[in-house]
Amino acid sequence: MLAACASQIMKSYVGVPISSVMLDYGPPDNVYEMRPGERAYQWRKDKTQVVSGSSSGEVRQTRRGERYEVTETPGHVERTECFYTFYTRNSGGEWYVTSFRQPQLECE
Repeated sequence: MLAACASQIMKSYVGVPISSVMLDYGPPDNVYEMRPGERAYQWRKDKTQVVSGSSSGEVRQTRRGERYEVTETPGHVERTECFYTFYTRNSGGEWYVTSFRQPQLECE
């Protein structure tokens, strides 16, 4: 979900049926019954970012003369589990989005 700022996209669904979110992003990963007539729908997305490695070198003086030393930093993959939660209220048999939970900063 969400190439643009997630909160802005989520805000655009407030007041519309949760089925609109489902049509755009598929079925939710979780549905929680809250108070009577209220539910929370939650989508989960793993965000993966590849961090490149790097290497640098410098010439150092030793007792035997100059020596080139290389320092390497390996690359790695960072994974963040993101949750996007919409709160809904039942009205006339349809569930309408009333608000949403702000995603973590890494998931915006």
